[in-house]
Amino acid sequence: MRSTSTATALAVLFSSVALSVATAGGASAAAAVVTSPGGLAVDDALQRVFVSDQADGQILAADYNGTFLAQAAGFGRVSDLAVSDDGATLYAALPDSHEIVALNAADLQVRTRYPVATGTGPVHVAFAGGKVWFSYGDQWDGDLGSVDPAVDPSSGADPVALAQIPTEGTGSGMWGQALLDTDPLRPGLLAVGETGDSTGTEAVLDVSGATPVVTAWHDTSYALNDGLGDIDLVAGADQVLVNGTDRHAWANGTLTKAGAYPAGQRADVGRSGLIAQITGTKVAIYRPNATQPVRTYSTGTQSAADVAWAGDSSRVFALIATSGGYTLKALTDPTKNVPTLTVNAPSTATRAKSLTVTGKLSATVPLPAGARLSVTRTDLESPGGKALASVTVKADGTYSFTDTPPAGGTVKYTVKYAGDAEHTAATASDTVDVSRASTSLSLNNNGKTYAYGADVKFTAHLGTTYKNRSVSIYADPFGSDKGKKLIKTGTVNSDGNISAWVDMTRDTAVTAVFSGDARYKPRTVKSTAYAKVKISTAVSKHYKTAKIGSTTYYWFHKSTDPLLTTTMTYYPGRQQRFDLQVYYQGTWYSADSEYFPLGTNGKSAVSLGAPGESGIRARMRSVYVNGSSGDTVNSTTYGSWKYLYFSN
Repeated sequence: MRSTSTATALAVLFSSVALSVATAGGASAAAAVVTSPGGLAVDDALQRVFVSDQADGQILAADYNGTFLAQAAGFGRVSDLAVSDDGATLYAALPDSHEIVALNAADLQVRTRYPVATGTGPVHVAFAGGKVWFSYGDQWDGDLGSVDPAVDPSSGADPVALAQIPTEGTGSGMWGQALLDTDPLRPGLLAVGETGDSTGTEAVLDVSGATPVVTAWHDTSYALNDGLGDIDLVAGADQVLVNGTDRHAWANGTLTKAGAYPAGQRADVGRSGLIAQITGTKVAIYRPNATQPVRTYSTGTQSAADVAWAGDSSRVFALIATSGGYTLKALTDPTKNVPTLTVNAPSTATRAKSLTVTGKLSATVPLPAGARLSVTRTDLESPGGKALASVTVKADGTYSFTDTPPAGGTVKYTVKYAGDAEHTAATASDTVDVSRASTSLSLNNNGKTYAYGADVKFTAHLGTTYKNRSVSIYADPFGSDKGKKLIKTGTVNSDGNISAWVDMTRDTAVTAVFSGDARYKPRTVKSTAYAKVKISTAVSKHYKTAKIGSTTYYWFHKSTDPLLTTTMTYYPGRQQRFDLQVYYQGTWYSADSEYFPLGTNGKSAVSLGAPGESGIRARMRSVYVNGSSGDTVNSTTYGSWKYLYFSN
């Protein structure tokens, strides 16, 4: 076992390492979680997803299921990520150390560090036209830089170039640290979105050549937006998507409004042109220019931090808020619409009588004509489910079918749509309480009282049933320290009887249970039987025993204190009642009744006291009184009288 001091030393050692890479084993199924999301990038070639943590200075790698694979740490703040076109290199923007770092995308080992000669950035990063583009600067002086990975620094040439925003024909230039985006289908284009003020400058640059060339530019205050929080190039169209909502088309060197999706916060555009939009606590998937989503995913109580498409549009990756920070989730089948399927069965029905089930299949994307639904009935006769005839959906989406349930009880009808090229599968169900006949069930010995420890036979009798002839018998002794216990279960005999024995040491509730079958309802009956306690009293300090009349007495000298020791069945907090009577002129008179506690050994010793005169006859007994003796787990029990005589 590792000691505390050793574990602490190792933690200090690891924390001092500037950069460490740990690869998770194949058996790990941990999710990728970050505290403060930075960049989110998808590597289609390796089918990996990278996410950076600005708070912890980490870069995490996950597979296409969102499962954590590896991490690199010790970077300081990692504000953004980008992947090269071939998927071999991951680029990270480090604004605190003013670097662009190139990592091997396969194992997260650092390949190259590119210092950037600025005190404000780099902040955002993108890969386009064979170069790494990054934004830097402050609110009043933003600009664009690039890294050319093909340039070898050892040759004397500098791969890093600053001040790359074209100024000719661009008005006042770029303010603030710009957002960047690329389109894999047009790798020579770069979208630029100003973040420094609310004028919302937008630009599309052609970066396929030696220097960027303006394709379109807009920097008129408030004309297109009230400030930029996100910008995306739209695949398959000469448009940019701003703030996940507004589409702006470029033509003749400028940008104009071209439509909008319902309100969102940010988005990512897939190669197919599909939009993954963060809107409130949902991620909505839109087809190009659509007004309603194909599909929505809930993100819980908070908005997702970021989204990104897989290259094949098979899934969307989202950073969703969880208790541990932000967890990378893979949202599958994003291109398929989710149908709504309802099933409405009657609440009650009569067994062996026909009933009708109705429902509706609907979707925001039209369903194929003549869609078929499978139907399964689950009941006591078919607990694994029985397939019924499939049903065809009508043109308005409704359907109905009839069935005659052979079994009573809870009957469930499950309806399924298998899905199609544009829709996911859907399942819905409803239940019917189908009538069953009643049967008789009895249990003997109710209300009877037995001596302590008596072995009592309880017999249950079951009347007519369909198939189930099994009865279970339970015993539940009184008292919180003992629970209900199954003492017998089995098939009744040819007379319908089944018996079980109970050791009656306490009052006991005995129940017999018939669980029911396909045609007869369950039935439970209870019989409460009562048990006395075991009581005995030992007399000591007498000098002899002798009869007076026909009764045997314990004889004491008048100056002797009789010692009377009661033994009684023990229970926590239990007391025995000590009854004392004196004989006078032919009649017994009660002298005293007092409660004395039992020890854990079940004994209670009472010293009666010496009367000091002779000729006195007395008798005593010990009694357990249900309730008054401190508990209610047994029935009131009277011990036998002990007779005492005092002589000279």
